[in-house]
Amino acid sequence: MDAVGILHPGEMGAAIAAGLVGTTEVVWAGEARSPASRARADAADLRDVGSLAALADTAAVLIAVCPPDAAAQVAASVATLGFGGLYVDANAISPTTARTIDRSVTTAGATYVDGGIIGGPGAPRLFLSGEGAAVLAARFGPPVEPVILDCGTYAASALKMTYAGWTKGTTALLLALNAAARGLGIEDALLAEWERSQPALSGRIKGSVRSTRKAWRWSGEMREIAQTLADVGIPAGFYSSAADVYDRLHSLKDDGETTLEEILGLLLRPDGEH
Repeated sequence: MDAVGILHPGEMGAAIAAGLVGTTEVVWAGEARSPASRARADAADLRDVGSLAALADTAAVLIAVCPPDAAAQVAASVATLGFGGLYVDANAISPTTARTIDRSVTTAGATYVDGGIIGGPGAPRLFLSGEGAAVLAARFGPPVEPVILDCGTYAASALKMTYAGWTKGTTALLLALNAAARGLGIEDALLAEWERSQPALSGRIKGSVRSTRKAWRWSGEMREIAQTLADVGIPAGFYSSAADVYDRLHSLKDDGETTLEEILGLLLRPDGEH
């Protein structure tokens, strides 16, 4: 295995890259990327090859870590360059979207590996399935823990969807209920009852406030989860609504100083004001 390319070094992409540095050369395409992406790439000791075309020519493996809404477009851009190496989609996408990306890159000559990431940037678990998964997994070291799944080509995406359906889906539900209670004038009574009969929820609310800086990308993830459930005949409306909840919080992108007051205010605005 020669150089590995990262598309793109956001917080999680840089963490995945860190698990490869020292075992192989890791490269990225810095052309037209943000100063924040460049800073993360520099901190992770990635070599900038410039353009996406140069990245496809340099790397034997490409690992895509991007917002789920962009996953298919990123793969299509790589496919148009005729990339013939190992293409790893490690995004939060449904098996249906994974299948579409698989066809896109393999038609162009690549080998597709399905991926899914669970855990934070400090210690991510990278689940892998499909042909080439074992070869790739052998290249990773700390902080990445690679896990190979042998229960289907798109098993990694399926696991990510069902896992995130609980963690991020219940976050949306909790915030929506808190906002509803405020709108109905019974917030203090609800919080008091939660403290008495569901004491763990107070900690969940605090964690939810911190996580809303990622709401801008979680809305797309909720729609991918809805697709995952619908594909096996499970009612998916809850996750479509959870996507709408996160849509109302898009303005909090990367805001690490937001408060619960601000979040509830955004959720209680009429739809037309978002």
